[in-house]
Amino acid sequence: MTRISLVVSDVDGTLLPKDKVLTEGNKHAVRKLHEAGIGFTIVSSRPTIGMGFLIEPLAISLPIGAFNGSSIVDAKLKPIEQHLIAPDVAQRSLDVLDAFGVDIWLFTNDRWLTRNPDGEYVPHEKRAIKADPTIVANFAPHLTQACKIVGASSDAALLQRCEAAMQEAVGREATAVRSQTYYLDVTPAGHDKGTFVAAMAKRLGISTDAVATIGDMQNDLAMFARSGVSFAMGNATDDVKKHATHVTDSNERDGFAAAMETVLKLR
Repeated sequence: MTRISLVVSDVDGTLLPKDKVLTEGNKHAVRKLHEAGIGFTIVSSRPTIGMGFLIEPLAISLPIGAFNGSSIVDAKLKPIEQHLIAPDVAQRSLDVLDAFGVDIWLFTNDRWLTRNPDGEYVPHEKRAIKADPTIVANFAPHLTQACKIVGASSDAALLQRCEAAMQEAVGREATAVRSQTYYLDVTPAGHDKGTFVAAMAKRLGISTDAVATIGDMQNDLAMFARSGVSFAMGNATDDVKKHATHVTDSNERDGFAAAMETVLKLR
Protein backbone atom coordinates (compact mmCIF):
# COMPACT_ATOMS: atom_id res chain seq x y z
CA MET A 1 0.00 0.00 0.00
CA THR A 2 1.21 3.52 -0.81
CA ARG A 3 2.34 5.43 2.26
CA ILE A 4 -0.05 8.19 3.31
CA SER A 5 1.56 11.61 2.85
CA LEU A 6 -1.49 13.86 3.16
CA VAL A 7 -4.82 13.87 4.99
CA VAL A 8 -7.67 16.00 3.63
CA SER A 9 -10.57 16.42 6.03
CA ASP A 10 -14.12 17.70 5.79
CA VAL A 11 -15.07 20.11 8.60
CA ASP A 12 -18.70 19.97 9.76
CA GLY A 13 -19.87 16.54 10.85
CA THR A 14 -16.29 15.29 10.66
CA LEU A 15 -13.65 17.46 12.30
CA LEU A 16 -16.22 19.37 14.36
CA PRO A 17 -19.00 18.02 16.59
CA LYS A 18 -22.48 19.57 16.67
CA ASP A 19 -21.42 22.43 18.95
CA LYS A 20 -18.80 23.50 16.33
CA VAL A 21 -16.01 23.51 18.94
CA LEU A 22 -12.79 21.73 18.01
CA THR A 23 -12.08 18.99 20.55
CA GLU A 24 -8.75 18.45 22.28
CA GLY A 25 -8.75 14.89 20.95
CA ASN A 26 -8.97 16.03 17.35
CA LYS A 27 -6.34 18.75 17.86
CA HIS A 28 -4.01 16.14 19.35
CA ALA A 29 -4.66 13.81 16.41
CA VAL A 30 -3.63 16.47 13.89
CA ARG A 31 -0.56 17.28 15.97
CA LYS A 32 0.47 13.61 15.73
CA LEU A 33 0.07 13.73 11.94
CA HIS A 34 2.40 16.72 11.78
CA GLU A 35 4.92 14.95 14.02
CA ALA A 36 4.84 11.95 11.69
CA GLY A 37 5.52 14.15 8.68
CA ILE A 38 2.04 13.73 7.23
CA GLY A 39 0.51 16.86 5.70
CA PHE A 40 -2.92 18.00 6.82
CA THR A 41 -5.50 20.34 5.36
CA ILE A 42 -9.26 20.88 5.21
CA VAL A 43 -11.88 21.25 2.49
CA SER A 44 -15.44 22.29 3.20
CA SER A 45 -18.65 23.64 1.79
CA ARG A 46 -18.04 26.52 4.20
CA PRO A 47 -17.21 29.97 2.86
CA THR A 48 -13.66 31.20 3.20
CA ILE A 49 -14.67 33.49 6.07
CA GLY A 50 -15.89 30.48 8.05
CA MET A 51 -12.63 28.50 8.03
CA GLY A 52 -10.02 30.85 9.45
CA PHE A 53 -10.62 29.90 13.09
CA LEU A 54 -9.26 26.39 12.41
CA ILE A 55 -5.91 27.44 10.91
CA GLU A 56 -3.97 28.24 14.09
CA PRO A 57 -5.18 25.46 16.44
CA LEU A 58 -4.48 22.84 13.75
CA ALA A 59 -1.20 24.46 12.60
CA ILE A 60 -2.39 24.35 8.98
CA SER A 61 0.21 25.71 6.57
CA LEU A 62 -1.06 24.11 3.35
CA PRO A 63 -3.76 25.65 1.13
CA ILE A 64 -7.35 24.95 2.16
CA GLY A 65 -10.48 24.43 0.06
CA ALA A 66 -13.61 26.55 0.53
CA PHE A 67 -16.99 26.33 -1.21
CA ASN A 68 -16.62 22.55 -1.72
CA GLY A 69 -13.16 23.06 -3.19
CA SER A 70 -14.12 25.53 -5.90
CA SER A 71 -11.99 28.14 -4.13
CA ILE A 72 -8.47 27.42 -2.91
CA VAL A 73 -6.92 29.86 -0.45
CA ASP A 74 -3.64 29.97 1.41
CA ALA A 75 -3.31 29.71 5.18
CA LYS A 76 -3.90 33.46 5.44
CA LEU A 77 -7.15 33.03 3.45
CA LYS A 78 -5.80 34.83 0.39
CA PRO A 79 -7.21 33.38 -2.87
CA ILE A 80 -4.93 31.10 -4.89
CA GLU A 81 -7.60 29.87 -7.27
CA GLN A 82 -11.23 30.95 -7.36
CA HIS A 83 -14.22 30.04 -9.51
CA LEU A 84 -17.69 31.57 -9.69
CA ILE A 85 -21.15 30.36 -10.69
CA ALA A 86 -22.19 31.84 -14.05
CA PRO A 87 -24.84 34.55 -13.44
CA ASP A 88 -27.52 32.85 -15.56
CA VAL A 89 -26.93 29.56 -13.74
CA ALA A 90 -27.08 31.39 -10.42
CA GLN A 91 -30.46 32.85 -11.37
CA ARG A 92 -31.71 29.43 -12.45
CA SER A 93 -30.62 28.03 -9.09
CA LEU A 94 -32.48 30.76 -7.22
CA ASP A 95 -35.61 30.00 -9.24
CA VAL A 96 -35.49 26.31 -8.25
CA LEU A 97 -34.97 27.12 -4.57
CA ASP A 98 -37.80 29.65 -4.66
CA ALA A 99 -40.08 27.04 -6.24
CA PHE A 100 -39.38 24.66 -3.34
CA GLY A 101 -39.91 27.41 -0.79
CA VAL A 102 -36.60 26.95 1.03
CA ASP A 103 -34.54 29.70 2.60
CA ILE A 104 -31.84 31.02 0.23
CA TRP A 105 -28.31 32.29 0.92
CA LEU A 106 -25.75 33.60 -1.55
CA PHE A 107 -22.07 33.66 -0.65
CA THR A 108 -19.45 35.85 -2.29
CA ASN A 109 -15.76 35.49 -1.42
CA ASP A 110 -16.15 37.70 1.64
CA ARG A 111 -19.88 38.05 2.35
CA TRP A 112 -22.91 35.96 3.29
CA LEU A 113 -26.07 37.43 1.77
CA THR A 114 -29.67 36.61 2.72
CA ARG A 115 -33.08 38.13 2.14
CA ASN A 116 -34.42 36.65 5.36
CA PRO A 117 -32.61 37.54 8.60
CA ASP A 118 -35.06 35.35 10.53
CA GLY A 119 -34.38 32.19 8.50
CA GLU A 120 -34.52 28.96 10.51
CA TYR A 121 -30.81 28.17 10.09
CA VAL A 122 -29.42 31.71 10.26
CA PRO A 123 -28.48 31.43 13.98
CA HIS A 124 -26.87 28.05 13.30
CA GLU A 125 -24.78 29.42 10.42
CA LYS A 126 -23.74 32.49 12.41
CA ARG A 127 -22.43 30.23 15.15
CA ALA A 128 -20.77 27.88 12.68
CA ILE A 129 -18.88 30.36 10.51
CA LYS A 130 -18.53 33.07 13.18
CA ALA A 131 -19.86 35.79 10.85
CA ASP A 132 -23.08 37.73 10.41
CA PRO A 133 -25.12 37.86 7.19
CA THR A 134 -25.64 40.93 5.05
CA ILE A 135 -29.36 41.48 4.51
CA VAL A 136 -30.34 42.31 0.92
CA ALA A 137 -33.70 42.89 -0.72
CA ASN A 138 -32.65 41.25 -3.98
CA PHE A 139 -29.88 38.87 -5.00
CA ALA A 140 -29.77 40.18 -8.59
CA PRO A 141 -26.96 42.75 -8.07
CA HIS A 142 -24.72 40.01 -6.65
CA LEU A 143 -25.12 37.24 -9.24
CA THR A 144 -21.77 38.05 -10.88
CA GLN A 145 -19.97 37.36 -7.57
CA ALA A 146 -21.63 34.09 -6.53
CA CYS A 147 -19.19 31.54 -5.09
CA LYS A 148 -21.97 29.43 -3.59
CA ILE A 149 -25.75 29.41 -3.32
CA VAL A 150 -27.41 27.50 -0.50
CA GLY A 151 -30.93 26.25 0.06
CA ALA A 152 -31.63 25.68 3.76
CA SER A 153 -34.54 23.65 5.13
CA SER A 154 -35.28 21.38 8.08
CA ASP A 155 -37.44 19.25 5.78
CA ALA A 156 -34.78 16.72 4.72
CA ALA A 157 -37.07 14.89 2.29
CA LEU A 158 -38.05 18.15 0.60
CA LEU A 159 -34.42 19.17 0.26
CA GLN A 160 -33.56 15.78 -1.24
CA ARG A 161 -36.26 16.32 -3.90
CA CYS A 162 -34.96 19.85 -4.40
CA GLU A 163 -31.45 18.45 -4.93
CA ALA A 164 -32.70 16.21 -7.76
CA ALA A 165 -34.60 19.10 -9.36
CA MET A 166 -31.57 21.37 -9.02
CA GLN A 167 -29.25 18.82 -10.62
CA GLU A 168 -31.64 18.55 -13.55
CA ALA A 169 -31.95 22.34 -13.84
CA VAL A 170 -28.23 23.16 -13.78
CA GLY A 171 -26.93 20.02 -15.50
CA ARG A 172 -23.18 20.26 -15.94
CA GLU A 173 -23.17 24.03 -15.51
CA ALA A 174 -22.91 23.79 -11.71
CA THR A 175 -22.49 21.21 -8.95
CA ALA A 176 -25.55 20.73 -6.73
CA VAL A 177 -25.22 18.46 -3.71
CA ARG A 178 -26.24 18.43 -0.06
CA SER A 179 -23.47 19.21 2.43
CA GLN A 180 -25.83 18.53 5.35
CA THR A 181 -29.33 17.06 5.46
CA TYR A 182 -30.52 20.67 5.83
CA TYR A 183 -28.20 22.43 3.31
CA LEU A 184 -28.21 22.09 -0.47
CA ASP A 185 -25.11 23.70 -2.02
CA VAL A 186 -24.76 24.97 -5.56
CA THR A 187 -21.14 25.62 -6.51
CA PRO A 188 -19.17 26.22 -9.74
CA ALA A 189 -19.12 23.41 -12.27
CA GLY A 190 -16.06 21.20 -12.64
CA HIS A 191 -14.80 21.82 -9.13
CA ASP A 192 -15.50 19.77 -6.04
CA LYS A 193 -13.71 18.18 -3.12
CA GLY A 194 -12.26 15.60 -5.50
CA THR A 195 -10.63 18.22 -7.71
CA PHE A 196 -9.25 19.83 -4.55
CA VAL A 197 -7.61 16.52 -3.58
CA ALA A 198 -6.09 16.23 -7.07
CA ALA A 199 -4.86 19.84 -6.93
CA MET A 200 -3.22 19.29 -3.53
CA ALA A 201 -1.54 16.06 -4.68
CA LYS A 202 -0.16 17.86 -7.72
CA ARG A 203 1.05 20.78 -5.60
CA LEU A 204 2.87 18.41 -3.24
CA GLY A 205 4.19 16.17 -6.00
CA ILE A 206 2.54 13.04 -4.64
CA SER A 207 0.13 10.45 -6.03
CA THR A 208 -3.52 10.74 -5.05
CA ASP A 209 -3.04 7.19 -3.74
CA ALA A 210 -0.95 8.76 -0.99
CA VAL A 211 -3.89 10.89 0.16
CA ALA A 212 -6.34 9.87 2.90
CA THR A 213 -9.71 11.64 3.03
CA ILE A 214 -12.41 11.75 5.70
CA GLY A 215 -15.99 13.02 5.59
CA ASP A 216 -19.63 12.36 6.34
CA MET A 217 -21.86 13.64 3.52
CA GLN A 218 -22.66 13.23 -0.17
CA ASN A 219 -20.38 16.10 -1.12
CA ASP A 220 -17.47 14.11 0.34
CA LEU A 221 -17.90 11.22 -2.09
CA ALA A 222 -15.97 13.11 -4.79
CA MET A 223 -12.86 13.18 -2.61
CA PHE A 224 -13.32 9.58 -1.51
CA ALA A 225 -13.16 8.63 -5.19
CA ARG A 226 -9.91 10.52 -5.76
CA SER A 227 -7.96 9.33 -2.71
CA GLY A 228 -6.11 6.15 -1.89
CA VAL A 229 -7.81 5.69 1.49
CA SER A 230 -11.12 7.14 2.66
CA PHE A 231 -12.94 7.24 5.98
CA ALA A 232 -16.66 7.73 6.50
CA MET A 233 -17.75 9.06 9.87
CA GLY A 234 -20.00 6.94 12.05
CA ASN A 235 -22.67 9.64 11.73
CA ALA A 236 -22.64 9.36 7.92
CA THR A 237 -25.51 7.75 6.03
CA ASP A 238 -25.20 4.17 4.83
CA ASP A 239 -24.87 5.46 1.26
CA VAL A 240 -21.77 7.46 2.20
CA LYS A 241 -20.33 4.65 4.29
CA LYS A 242 -20.50 2.13 1.46
CA HIS A 243 -18.22 4.33 -0.67
CA ALA A 244 -15.47 4.58 1.97
CA THR A 245 -12.51 2.30 2.62
CA HIS A 246 -13.10 2.50 6.38
CA VAL A 247 -15.86 3.60 8.76
CA THR A 248 -14.86 5.31 12.00
CA ASP A 249 -16.80 6.52 15.05
CA SER A 250 -19.13 9.54 15.03
CA ASN A 251 -18.13 13.19 15.21
CA GLU A 252 -19.53 13.32 18.75
CA ARG A 253 -17.10 10.57 19.84
CA ASP A 254 -13.87 11.85 18.22
CA GLY A 255 -14.25 9.55 15.24
CA PHE A 256 -11.82 11.80 13.37
CA ALA A 257 -9.10 11.14 15.96
CA ALA A 258 -9.72 7.38 15.77
CA ALA A 259 -9.39 7.49 11.97
CA MET A 260 -6.08 9.34 12.26
CA GLU A 261 -4.75 6.51 14.45
CA THR A 262 -5.49 4.18 11.55
CA VAL A 263 -3.70 6.56 9.15
CA LEU A 264 -0.64 6.49 11.39
CA LYS A 265 -0.72 2.68 11.41
CA LEU A 266 -0.96 2.65 7.60
CA ARG A 267 2.05 4.93 7.55
